[in-house]
Amino acid sequence: MGEVLALVEARLRTALGEPDARAAVTFLGTDRIEVLRFSGGDVVRYATLGMSAHPMADPTAALADPVKGPRAELLLSVRAGVADTDKVLRPLAVLASTPQVEGVVVASGASLDVGEPLWPGAPFTSVLVAEPGGLVEDLELDEPMDPVRFLPLLPMTSNEAAWKRVHGAQALEERWLTSGTDLRDPLRRSVRLD
Repeated sequence: MGEVLALVEARLRTALGEPDARAAVTFLGTDRIEVLRFSGGDVVRYATLGMSAHPMADPTAALADPVKGPRAELLLSVRAGVADTDKVLRPLAVLASTPQVEGVVVASGASLDVGEPLWPGAPFTSVLVAEPGGLVEDLELDEPMDPVRFLPLLPMTSNEAAWKRVHGAQALEERWLTSGTDLRDPLRRSVRLD
């Protein structure tokens, strides 16, 4: 477990630089989840560290494999200085503990909801899990372990989350793209969905 997390942190540092802050959260019955903050220019990036310590297990499986299975960490990028986004640390840790607590596999296209604003004044309580491989490359681990994927999170308003449930993740991403939505704006309004 510790070796995997050391490799994950090294990959994050290579891709994003040195973290300028870190916080740790532990929930009853789960391993510790850390959230690292990387500040640079006009964007602040938050990355979880700890979710990939164990493979995510299929909730329908009779027994969880302790070695094989998907592994991931979460990434969130927002514009700096616009909102008090550092309060996102606990909600990110909650999302990263979802595989341990709820026994779900977090993958691209999924919606995750914390049930409260991601940070003070945020119009978002949920996120869309985007495709990995952009900002931070997958981390290959020794066989038979699966690689660690770094999954970007795209904050969604409640209207967008409801629309996504009906039309799918790809349709929502296309709406954002055609509308020129700045998904890093921590105070943005919902995209037009009519």
